[in-house]
Amino acid sequence: MAVFLTKDSKVLVQGMTGAEGARHTARMLAAGTDVVAGVTPGKGGRTVDFGERRLPVFDSVAAAVTQTGADVSVVFVPPRFARAAVEEAVDAAVGLCVVITEGVPVHDTLRFWARAQAAGTTRLIGPNCPGLISPGQSSAGIIPADITSAGPIGLVSKSGTLTYQLMYELRDVGFSTAVGIGGDPVIGTTHIDALEAFQNDPDTEAIVMIGEIGGDAEERAAAYIDKHVTKPVVGYVAGFTAPEGRTMGHAGAIVSGSTGTARAKKDALEKAGVRVGQTPSETARLMRELLAGRAGTV
Repeated sequence: MAVFLTKDSKVLVQGMTGAEGARHTARMLAAGTDVVAGVTPGKGGRTVDFGERRLPVFDSVAAAVTQTGADVSVVFVPPRFARAAVEEAVDAAVGLCVVITEGVPVHDTLRFWARAQAAGTTRLIGPNCPGLISPGQSSAGIIPADITSAGPIGLVSKSGTLTYQLMYELRDVGFSTAVGIGGDPVIGTTHIDALEAFQNDPDTEAIVMIGEIGGDAEERAAAYIDKHVTKPVVGYVAGFTAPEGRTMGHAGAIVSGSTGTARAKKDALEKAGVRVGQTPSETARLMRELLAGRAGTV
Protein backbone atom coordinates (compact mmCIF):
# COMPACT_ATOMS: atom_id res chain seq x y z
CA MET A 1 0.00 0.00 0.00
CA ALA A 2 0.92 3.66 -0.30
CA VAL A 3 -0.70 6.95 0.59
CA PHE A 4 -1.59 9.77 -1.82
CA LEU A 5 0.54 8.31 -4.67
CA THR A 6 0.40 4.77 -6.09
CA LYS A 7 1.51 2.78 -9.13
CA ASP A 8 -1.82 3.66 -10.76
CA SER A 9 -1.29 7.44 -10.49
CA LYS A 10 -1.07 9.23 -13.83
CA VAL A 11 1.25 12.21 -13.55
CA LEU A 12 1.49 15.39 -15.61
CA VAL A 13 4.30 17.89 -15.23
CA GLN A 14 3.59 21.62 -15.39
CA GLY A 15 6.77 23.15 -16.76
CA MET A 16 8.06 19.93 -18.31
CA THR A 17 9.73 21.78 -21.18
CA GLY A 18 11.93 23.80 -18.80
CA ALA A 19 15.36 22.59 -17.71
CA GLU A 20 14.35 21.51 -14.20
CA GLY A 21 11.03 20.10 -15.31
CA ALA A 22 12.66 18.01 -18.02
CA ARG A 23 15.46 16.76 -15.78
CA HIS A 24 13.14 15.62 -13.02
CA THR A 25 10.60 14.20 -15.45
CA ALA A 26 13.35 11.88 -16.68
CA ARG A 27 14.11 10.89 -13.09
CA MET A 28 10.45 10.25 -12.31
CA LEU A 29 10.14 8.05 -15.40
CA ALA A 30 13.24 6.12 -14.36
CA ALA A 31 11.60 5.54 -10.97
CA GLY A 32 8.64 3.86 -12.67
CA THR A 33 6.25 6.80 -12.49
CA ASP A 34 3.53 6.83 -15.12
CA VAL A 35 4.19 10.33 -16.44
CA VAL A 36 1.64 10.91 -19.18
CA ALA A 37 2.06 14.53 -20.28
CA GLY A 38 3.53 17.96 -19.80
CA VAL A 39 1.85 21.35 -19.72
CA THR A 40 3.47 24.54 -21.00
CA PRO A 41 1.19 27.34 -22.27
CA GLY A 42 2.04 28.17 -25.88
CA LYS A 43 3.82 24.86 -26.54
CA GLY A 44 0.82 22.60 -26.94
CA GLY A 45 1.10 20.06 -29.73
CA ARG A 46 4.80 19.45 -29.23
CA THR A 47 6.34 16.29 -27.82
CA VAL A 48 9.39 15.74 -25.65
CA ASP A 49 11.57 12.67 -26.09
CA PHE A 50 12.63 10.84 -22.91
CA GLY A 51 14.32 7.84 -24.47
CA GLU A 52 11.71 5.12 -24.63
CA ARG A 53 8.92 7.58 -23.84
CA ARG A 54 7.79 10.47 -26.01
CA LEU A 55 5.44 12.66 -24.01
CA PRO A 56 2.89 15.11 -25.39
CA VAL A 57 2.80 18.74 -24.29
CA PHE A 58 -0.49 20.56 -23.80
CA ASP A 59 -1.33 24.24 -23.48
CA SER A 60 -3.51 23.70 -20.42
CA VAL A 61 -4.00 21.29 -17.55
CA ALA A 62 -7.63 20.83 -18.51
CA ALA A 63 -6.64 19.63 -21.99
CA ALA A 64 -4.00 17.31 -20.56
CA VAL A 65 -6.45 15.79 -18.09
CA THR A 66 -9.09 15.30 -20.78
CA GLN A 67 -6.68 13.63 -23.19
CA THR A 68 -4.63 11.51 -20.77
CA GLY A 69 -6.69 11.00 -17.61
CA ALA A 70 -3.93 12.52 -15.46
CA ASP A 71 -4.82 12.71 -11.77
CA VAL A 72 -1.55 14.10 -10.36
CA SER A 73 0.26 17.31 -11.29
CA VAL A 74 3.84 18.24 -10.37
CA VAL A 75 4.57 21.95 -10.63
CA PHE A 76 8.02 23.03 -11.86
CA VAL A 77 7.40 26.66 -12.79
CA PRO A 78 9.06 29.94 -11.67
CA PRO A 79 7.59 31.49 -8.51
CA ARG A 80 5.74 34.26 -10.35
CA PHE A 81 3.77 31.67 -12.33
CA ALA A 82 3.12 29.24 -9.49
CA ARG A 83 -0.23 30.62 -8.39
CA ALA A 84 -1.69 30.46 -11.90
CA ALA A 85 -0.30 26.96 -12.41
CA VAL A 86 -1.76 25.59 -9.19
CA GLU A 87 -5.11 27.29 -9.70
CA GLU A 88 -5.26 25.76 -13.17
CA ALA A 89 -4.70 22.29 -11.67
CA VAL A 90 -7.38 22.94 -9.04
CA ASP A 91 -9.84 24.15 -11.67
CA ALA A 92 -9.20 20.97 -13.66
CA ALA A 93 -9.99 18.91 -10.53
CA VAL A 94 -6.59 17.21 -10.44
CA GLY A 95 -6.65 15.02 -7.35
CA LEU A 96 -3.09 15.73 -6.19
CA CYS A 97 -0.99 18.80 -6.96
CA VAL A 98 2.65 18.74 -5.84
CA VAL A 99 4.21 22.22 -5.82
CA ILE A 100 8.01 21.92 -5.98
CA THR A 101 8.62 25.63 -6.65
CA GLU A 102 10.59 27.53 -4.02
CA GLY A 103 10.11 31.23 -3.28
CA VAL A 104 6.36 31.44 -3.91
CA PRO A 105 5.01 34.63 -2.28
CA VAL A 106 2.96 33.75 0.78
CA HIS A 107 -0.03 35.76 -0.44
CA ASP A 108 -0.03 33.69 -3.65
CA THR A 109 0.08 30.47 -1.64
CA LEU A 110 -2.81 31.68 0.50
CA ARG A 111 -4.88 32.32 -2.60
CA PHE A 112 -4.32 28.98 -4.31
CA TRP A 113 -4.66 27.18 -0.96
CA ALA A 114 -8.04 28.87 -0.43
CA ARG A 115 -9.08 27.95 -3.97
CA ALA A 116 -8.20 24.32 -3.37
CA GLN A 117 -10.06 24.30 -0.07
CA ALA A 118 -13.16 25.75 -1.69
CA ALA A 119 -13.05 23.26 -4.57
CA GLY A 120 -12.53 20.29 -2.27
CA THR A 121 -11.14 18.09 -5.05
CA THR A 122 -7.38 18.74 -4.97
CA ARG A 123 -4.84 17.79 -2.30
CA LEU A 124 -1.90 20.21 -2.30
CA ILE A 125 1.60 19.23 -1.24
CA GLY A 126 4.06 22.10 -0.84
CA PRO A 127 5.06 24.61 -2.02
CA ASN A 128 8.84 24.56 -1.56
CA CYS A 129 8.92 20.81 -1.06
CA PRO A 130 10.67 17.76 -2.53
CA GLY A 131 7.37 16.01 -3.27
CA LEU A 132 6.59 12.43 -2.36
CA ILE A 133 7.57 8.91 -3.29
CA SER A 134 6.04 5.49 -2.85
CA PRO A 135 9.15 3.37 -3.48
CA GLY A 136 8.74 0.80 -6.21
CA GLN A 137 5.49 2.39 -7.32
CA SER A 138 5.70 6.07 -8.19
CA SER A 139 7.54 9.32 -7.51
CA ALA A 140 6.19 12.85 -7.88
CA GLY A 141 8.86 15.49 -7.33
CA ILE A 142 12.61 15.46 -6.79
CA ILE A 143 13.18 12.75 -4.16
CA PRO A 144 15.87 10.33 -5.40
CA ALA A 145 14.37 6.92 -6.06
CA ASP A 146 17.57 4.93 -5.63
CA ILE A 147 18.30 5.73 -1.98
CA THR A 148 15.70 3.49 -0.38
CA SER A 149 13.29 0.61 -0.85
CA ALA A 150 9.67 -0.30 -0.26
CA GLY A 151 8.79 -1.22 3.30
CA PRO A 152 6.61 -0.62 6.36
CA ILE A 153 7.62 2.90 7.42
CA GLY A 154 5.68 6.05 6.62
CA LEU A 155 7.66 9.31 6.64
CA VAL A 156 6.46 12.91 6.78
CA SER A 157 8.96 15.76 6.83
CA LYS A 158 9.28 19.51 6.55
CA SER A 159 12.86 19.20 5.32
CA GLY A 160 13.84 17.79 1.94
CA THR A 161 17.43 17.04 2.92
CA LEU A 162 16.41 15.27 6.12
CA THR A 163 13.82 13.31 4.16
CA TYR A 164 16.62 11.94 2.00
CA GLN A 165 18.87 11.22 4.96
CA LEU A 166 16.28 9.24 6.91
CA MET A 167 15.24 7.35 3.80
CA TYR A 168 18.87 6.38 3.21
CA GLU A 169 19.55 5.51 6.85
CA LEU A 170 16.56 3.16 6.85
CA ARG A 171 16.92 1.96 3.27
CA ASP A 172 17.15 -1.71 4.25
CA VAL A 173 13.85 -1.45 6.13
CA GLY A 174 12.01 0.64 3.54
CA PHE A 175 9.04 2.96 3.25
CA SER A 176 5.41 2.78 2.22
CA THR A 177 5.43 6.46 1.28
CA ALA A 178 7.69 9.40 2.12
CA VAL A 179 6.06 12.83 1.98
CA GLY A 180 8.02 16.08 1.99
CA ILE A 181 5.45 18.68 2.98
CA GLY A 182 7.70 21.76 2.81
CA GLY A 183 8.57 24.35 5.39
CA ASP A 184 6.89 27.53 4.17
CA PRO A 185 4.55 29.41 6.55
CA VAL A 186 1.54 28.24 4.50
CA ILE A 187 1.47 24.73 3.04
CA GLY A 188 -1.14 22.35 1.73
CA THR A 189 -0.78 18.91 3.29
CA THR A 190 0.35 19.05 6.93
CA HIS A 191 1.99 16.66 9.37
CA ILE A 192 -1.47 15.84 10.69
CA ASP A 193 -2.83 15.01 7.23
CA ALA A 194 0.04 12.59 6.61
CA LEU A 195 -0.22 11.08 10.09
CA GLU A 196 -3.90 10.38 9.50
CA ALA A 197 -3.17 8.74 6.16
CA PHE A 198 -0.42 6.55 7.60
CA GLN A 199 -2.61 5.60 10.55
CA ASN A 200 -5.27 4.42 8.10
CA ASP A 201 -2.86 2.57 5.80
CA PRO A 202 -2.82 -1.12 6.77
CA ASP A 203 0.70 -1.68 5.43
CA THR A 204 2.34 1.21 7.29
CA GLU A 205 3.54 -0.20 10.60
CA ALA A 206 5.41 2.79 12.03
CA ILE A 207 5.92 6.47 11.28
CA VAL A 208 8.88 8.85 11.19
CA MET A 209 7.96 12.52 11.63
CA ILE A 210 10.57 15.19 10.92
CA GLY A 211 9.99 18.75 12.07
CA GLU A 212 12.00 21.89 12.50
CA ILE A 213 11.94 25.14 14.42
CA GLY A 214 9.26 27.73 13.76
CA GLY A 215 5.49 27.77 14.11
CA ASP A 216 3.49 25.25 16.10
CA ALA A 217 2.86 22.51 13.52
CA GLU A 218 4.81 19.92 15.50
CA GLU A 219 2.99 20.74 18.74
CA ARG A 220 -0.33 20.37 16.97
CA ALA A 221 0.86 17.10 15.44
CA ALA A 222 1.85 15.88 18.90
CA ALA A 223 -1.67 16.58 20.18
CA TYR A 224 -3.11 14.68 17.21
CA ILE A 225 -0.79 11.72 17.81
CA ASP A 226 -1.79 11.59 21.46
CA LYS A 227 -5.48 11.33 20.58
CA HIS A 228 -5.63 9.53 17.24
CA VAL A 229 -2.46 7.63 16.31
CA THR A 230 -2.03 4.11 17.65
CA LYS A 231 0.99 3.22 15.53
CA PRO A 232 4.44 3.95 16.96
CA VAL A 233 6.00 7.25 15.94
CA VAL A 234 9.65 8.30 16.02
CA GLY A 235 10.51 11.98 15.59
CA TYR A 236 13.33 14.37 14.89
CA VAL A 237 13.28 18.17 15.23
CA ALA A 238 15.94 20.20 13.43
CA GLY A 239 17.23 23.46 14.85
CA PHE A 240 18.31 22.99 18.48
CA THR A 241 21.23 25.41 17.97
CA ALA A 242 19.33 28.00 15.93
CA PRO A 243 19.59 31.61 17.20
CA GLU A 244 16.38 33.32 18.25
CA GLY A 245 14.69 35.61 15.73
CA ARG A 246 16.61 34.48 12.67
CA THR A 247 15.04 32.63 9.74
CA MET A 248 16.83 29.33 9.25
CA GLY A 249 16.47 27.60 5.89
CA HIS A 250 12.73 27.61 5.26
CA ALA A 251 10.66 30.75 5.45
CA GLY A 252 8.65 29.20 8.27
CA ALA A 253 11.66 28.24 10.34
CA ILE A 254 11.89 31.21 12.67
CA VAL A 255 11.87 31.23 16.46
CA SER A 256 10.32 34.05 18.46
CA GLY A 257 10.92 33.88 22.19
CA SER A 258 9.93 30.47 23.51
CA THR A 259 7.54 29.87 20.60
CA GLY A 260 8.63 27.46 17.90
CA THR A 261 11.79 26.21 19.60
CA ALA A 262 13.15 22.73 19.00
CA ARG A 263 13.02 22.03 22.73
CA ALA A 264 9.32 22.92 22.97
CA LYS A 265 8.54 20.68 20.02
CA LYS A 266 10.60 17.80 21.39
CA ASP A 267 8.88 18.08 24.77
CA ALA A 268 5.43 18.08 23.18
CA LEU A 269 6.22 15.04 21.05
CA GLU A 270 7.70 13.07 23.94
CA LYS A 271 4.67 13.89 26.08
CA ALA A 272 2.57 12.26 23.35
CA GLY A 273 4.68 9.11 23.48
CA VAL A 274 6.91 9.86 20.50
CA ARG A 275 10.55 8.84 20.83
CA VAL A 276 12.63 11.79 19.59
CA GLY A 277 16.19 11.45 18.35
CA GLN A 278 18.85 14.09 18.89
CA THR A 279 20.32 13.43 15.43
CA PRO A 280 18.98 11.85 12.23
CA SER A 281 21.16 8.79 12.83
CA GLU A 282 19.83 8.37 16.36
CA THR A 283 16.30 8.75 15.00
CA ALA A 284 16.95 5.91 12.55
CA ARG A 285 18.35 3.79 15.40
CA LEU A 286 15.25 4.43 17.50
CA MET A 287 13.07 3.29 14.61
CA ARG A 288 15.09 0.09 14.23
CA GLU A 289 14.75 -0.62 17.94
CA LEU A 290 11.04 0.05 17.81
CA LEU A 291 10.47 -2.29 14.85
CA ALA A 292 12.66 -4.98 16.42
CA GLY A 293 10.63 -4.76 19.62
CA ARG A 294 7.37 -5.10 17.71
CA ALA A 295 8.71 -8.12 15.83
CA GLY A 296 9.69 -9.70 19.12
CA THR A 297 6.13 -9.42 20.43
CA VAL A 298 4.53 -11.16 17.45
